[in-house]
Amino acid sequence: MFNQAVWSPKPCMTCLCTGGRVVCDEITCPTVQCHFPFTPAGECCPVCTEPGRNTKCEHVMVQHPEKQRKIVEARRREEEEALRLQEKKREEEYRRQMEEEKERRIQEEEDRKRKEAAERKAQEKERKLEEERRRQEELLREELLDELKEVEAEEEEEEEEREVVVDRGGLPPGCDISDVTATCENAKLTHFPPLVIPELKSLSLEGNNINSIPAEAFNGIPNLEWINLKKNKLTSAGIDAKAFKGLKMLSRLYLDGNLLEAVPPDLPPTLQELKISENRLRGIDKTSFQDLSSLVILELEGNLLSEGNVNPLAFAPLKQLSYLRLGRNHFRTIPQGLPTSLLELYLENNLIEEISETVFNQTTNLNVLSLRHNRLDETRIAPMAWFNHRNLESIDLSHNDIYLVPSHLPRSLVHLVLVGNKIERIPGYVFAHMVPGLEYLYLSYNKLDGEGIEPESFFGSYHSMVELCLDHNQLLAVPSGINEMTGLHFLRLNNNMIRSIPDESICDPNHSEDSTLVALRLENNYIQEISPTAFSCLRSSSSLILKPQKTK
Repeated sequence: MFNQAVWSPKPCMTCLCTGGRVVCDEITCPTVQCHFPFTPAGECCPVCTEPGRNTKCEHVMVQHPEKQRKIVEARRREEEEALRLQEKKREEEYRRQMEEEKERRIQEEEDRKRKEAAERKAQEKERKLEEERRRQEELLREELLDELKEVEAEEEEEEEEREVVVDRGGLPPGCDISDVTATCENAKLTHFPPLVIPELKSLSLEGNNINSIPAEAFNGIPNLEWINLKKNKLTSAGIDAKAFKGLKMLSRLYLDGNLLEAVPPDLPPTLQELKISENRLRGIDKTSFQDLSSLVILELEGNLLSEGNVNPLAFAPLKQLSYLRLGRNHFRTIPQGLPTSLLELYLENNLIEEISETVFNQTTNLNVLSLRHNRLDETRIAPMAWFNHRNLESIDLSHNDIYLVPSHLPRSLVHLVLVGNKIERIPGYVFAHMVPGLEYLYLSYNKLDGEGIEPESFFGSYHSMVELCLDHNQLLAVPSGINEMTGLHFLRLNNNMIRSIPDESICDPNHSEDSTLVALRLENNYIQEISPTAFSCLRSSSSLILKPQKTK
């Protein structure tokens, strides 16, 4: 039953569900004023049957007064309980409202504090921005003032230059002259000085702001043998086509660190040394070195040259060229048409990926070749590229992508540098064909371990090897064959994983008295065991470096 539900469990009785309890009472019937009362079927109270008699009572008499009192008492208690519950509910509602009000005030206080903190932060940020803006404005004003002072100073210097007396041959302030040499380095010159010193042999204008050379620039100094114009602002358009033509004795010309896009035209045929590195050369055509048959040294490093913009006939006029530097360009292959007279070729820091079989066919006099910092691996070097060369003594292949020591190296090779590759193996007999034999071998910073070096790896170099560097690899032991190198002076095995130095691994006891070993480095290994006679061939104890050793 729901609360306040009413039902009749039996006739003449009514029950009420209130607050979880059941209260029942019987129906009270009125008193009838008749002689023959009668209770009809299905009814609880009697009625009069006499005709004309009123059946409704004027006074109600309570039947069972004790039960009626209990019912009243129960109802009173229920009302009190209901009032108590209502009062408790009001108190709880009041407390809840008070708690909510307290929380609301706390929240409002927190919001107010956060708002104030945010406002303070914003004000502080605005203040710092304003200070930074003022500081920047102040710095800008100072820079503008400094620039203005510099401009004024330059104008004053230029004015002074214009007022230079003729008795110094037109030599501007900031320049020195001694005998037949004039030096105007870092003198803030913006124009080529109008010099009139016929006896002058050497002129250095390095580190200025000269951007042009007029046709008559060298009319007053026709006997120059050496001109240094490094680190200026010279452009190809700024150099007159006839600027250098009248210099009949010029042998050295330095133009490094300018803005040239092409080799200057009509250079004197007497020129023996030409340097145009660190410019913007975009190509070399077949007339760039026309008439320069006396040129011996040519440096063109740090430009925009590649096999695509260097004409194969460009070097043809250079009949005496011995020394050529083409590093820090964009070559993917060895340039074609190299002079037959070439002795030294430097092509480091390019993008070279292969060496073809015919590229060195004409350069049979080549003695030194540097190909460090390129993209070569041993499979892209043609077997006969340099095998039969009889003059090629030094090759530098450092910092490429080589995994094993290349085969078919030149017979005449003396000096081989393979530092910083990915070499894991030295094939057997790879040096055996060399005459008189390899003397200097640098294999530092590779990936050699004990399995990568065969007993025959150094065959052919036992009597020629002078310096051997195997440091910074992954060697677990001293490689075999080292103790047979009778002419070895320097040996580096440091920074490996060697754990012991057994007898005869470095020194051959049969030849200890004739040993030439003067320096041995073994530091930064894991050495714990050393044979008592392991270093018997060393000239002195100071020749050996063992400390420190690694422990883990």
